[in-house]
Amino acid sequence: MVRRYCRKNGLPFTTSLHTRFPDYLSVRAPVPQSWTWAMLRWFHGPSRAVMAATPQLASELRERGFRNVVLWPRGVDIRLFHPRRSISSGRGRCFVRRADRGGKRTLRRISRSSGDGPARPVLEQKYPQAVFLGALQGERLAEAYASADVYVFPSRTDTFGVVLLEALASGPPIAAFPVSGPRDVIGSAPVGVLSEDLREACLAARRIPSAVCIEFAAKQTWEASTGAFIESMADIRNVDAPDEAVDLQPSIRAS
Repeated sequence: MVRRYCRKNGLPFTTSLHTRFPDYLSVRAPVPQSWTWAMLRWFHGPSRAVMAATPQLASELRERGFRNVVLWPRGVDIRLFHPRRSISSGRGRCFVRRADRGGKRTLRRISRSSGDGPARPVLEQKYPQAVFLGALQGERLAEAYASADVYVFPSRTDTFGVVLLEALASGPPIAAFPVSGPRDVIGSAPVGVLSEDLREACLAARRIPSAVCIEFAAKQTWEASTGAFIESMADIRNVDAPDEAVDLQPSIRAS
């Protein structure tokens, strides 16, 4: 609706792309990824700047025909997410917040999971040893992060994963698959372990000191993210307005 309003009134605007809709849609419905990418190019076409969360995603968007792609890194609210007293005792607590197809098997060996969705009743029955905390927000979510020894991120399709920064700011290191999202967040920093075997990743990650994770996350604040956004706004003032978006429906049908 905002896009429509801006175009109708001749107002310049920016857009951001931080979810891999083509991947998600092709997993859940028989829709070719090429169709979804075509629709995204159409949607973002009139944008003065298309903001991407990571250099890898920005590069991919350019290769897929997106114009005026700029980098807008994410940040974490370190005033909310920080180390605090654990909400439970004992060791060996792994915390899973988000999962896609590749993450369900991870629940065999974890003790706490947050989030909700249509698969929850099935997973609760299949993995009775796991505690399902449901959807958490604010202080309750921050406490859950801080109570864990390892944060497990079983997604293969997230483009960045702000939840990774939230967890690191709270203390626990990361265990994740070696895919673009976690790689973009962690990079070469010693704050997590990426492996196709998440059990091995969890065991190895437990040896990472919390102080290293906290220090890493403290450099990626919302203030830094906002500063990058403002810089991008300044940079695109002189960018020529894009041409009228092309109707991609024929090319979608042809695909």
